[in-house]
Amino acid sequence: MDDARIVDLFLARDESALAYAGEKYGKRLLALARGILGDEGAAEECVNDAWLEAWNRIPPHEPRDYLFPFLAKIVRARALNCVKALSAEKRSAELVALTDELAELLRSDQDTEAVVEARALSETVSCWLWSVSEEKRQVFVRRYWYAEPLRQIAARFGMSEAKVKSLLLRARRELAKQLTKEGYDL
Repeated sequence: MDDARIVDLFLARDESALAYAGEKYGKRLLALARGILGDEGAAEECVNDAWLEAWNRIPPHEPRDYLFPFLAKIVRARALNCVKALSAEKRSAELVALTDELAELLRSDQDTEAVVEARALSETVSCWLWSVSEEKRQVFVRRYWYAEPLRQIAARFGMSEAKVKSLLLRARRELAKQLTKEGYDL
């Protein structure tokens, strides 16, 4: 079933919308949560909570053309909140390391102006991502959005972990240059 029809079912408050969305995207959403949480049970709980949140957010939202990104954003936010709530030291350390890798690009003294500019920053990063090679974009997104481990990314793309690390380092440097060019104070 196509996304527009599934959203129509959500809007009609037809519970089969959850079944269709789960059939179409459930495995991918579970993999996203599992990648962040590192625990199957917590990932399942996170995805189940996300279904309820999606049910409550459609309407007013009508993500006919972007249902998977809409659901993935909910799952990712819930998974990150779950990591914080569970204080899972090992996984938290990994997420902190990922955040630190990107945080090096931005000022550490986040002020109100930086918060207001978040949308522009997001657009700049998005434009930069579309300007790089598909391989670099996919590796970058897999690491920093899906929080995939380096070894998993290396296996997915048939690279060594060292090559993935090198690619990510170069990508962060390129992003830093782009952000500087756009006027961001790094």
